[in-house]
Amino acid sequence: MQLSPNQLTNHLQKGLRSLYTLHGDEPLLIQEAADAIRSAARTQGFTERSSHTVAGAHFDWSTLLAAGSSLSLFADKQLLELNIPSGKPGKDGGSALQQLAEQSRGSQSTLTLIMLPRLDKLTRGSAWFEALESLGVTVQVESIERKALPQWIAQRLALQGQRVRAGEEGQALLQFFADRVEGNLLAAHQEIQKLALLFAPGELSFEQVESAVLNVARYDVFKLSEAVLGGQALRVQRMLDGLRAEGEAEVLVHYALSEDIRALKRVKDALAAGQPMPLALREQRVWGVKERLFERLLPRLSEAALASLLQAAHQVDGIVKGLKQADWPVDNWQALQRLAMMLCSECLLPGSPARAG
Repeated sequence: MQLSPNQLTNHLQKGLRSLYTLHGDEPLLIQEAADAIRSAARTQGFTERSSHTVAGAHFDWSTLLAAGSSLSLFADKQLLELNIPSGKPGKDGGSALQQLAEQSRGSQSTLTLIMLPRLDKLTRGSAWFEALESLGVTVQVESIERKALPQWIAQRLALQGQRVRAGEEGQALLQFFADRVEGNLLAAHQEIQKLALLFAPGELSFEQVESAVLNVARYDVFKLSEAVLGGQALRVQRMLDGLRAEGEAEVLVHYALSEDIRALKRVKDALAAGQPMPLALREQRVWGVKERLFERLLPRLSEAALASLLQAAHQVDGIVKGLKQADWPVDNWQALQRLAMMLCSECLLPGSPARAG
């Protein structure tokens, strides 16, 4: 059975299953989902808890299986937790997880909770994961995308009795808040809790939020490409400044930008050869948010524009490796900014202003 995080609370109120699997790359949301399961388990008498973490290739899976089928003298119900940070249990681990899933079937004495990172499509199709999914409950915990972050903040504020002013003023405040915590959801959660300590329930002013909320944003170089492809020039500039301040390697930023340009060219060539868009995107491993951005952008991106972008990416490659290029900034980050803005301008819808994101 598959559930979304939003469905988990209602599910737990109706009764517990004996096997739960959480997978995703957002620690705060994984932790909250796990805490909800633990709390429900405690109310149902699962008073003993044992925790195991798979670290390295020498984990003793037989110990885990034994723990799942045995109880101490002091409890008749136990919560068995397994954390696999790599998401790769290996051959022996895969077999053990299938056994654990079978072992948990209909168990009244052991509730098993397995936590995994974000899994790729191949791993989700493995025999061990399919066993966890068919014999238990799986919850895929997605990250909060930037465009959804203001609404997420508003919902969290509402849980502690606080809100922003209705209309454009309130939305501007939420966007300001999101800019300060983007890419760092755990810190965002802490900043929201801080507001509950500092200010009474009710409407928050811009001045209150501005004075209290720290700039704790963290930027992911691969999220940068989504902002560029979305034509979000102001956000792109903010992310480049943040990546530079965080000491991100220039070569990695260049790789992310140039790989997008090369992928656009390859998909464009495939479309010109008569290949359907979905197949061309799949062959270039373009999916998710980027897939939608590519679908919007490619029909109006000219061959001349792509050729210019490819040439620019080649020149910036030399700059980040220490070579001077005529008519280009000497500073690596200034060159990267120029390349990013070149691509960003091509990604704007005709007649649209640069979007803040």
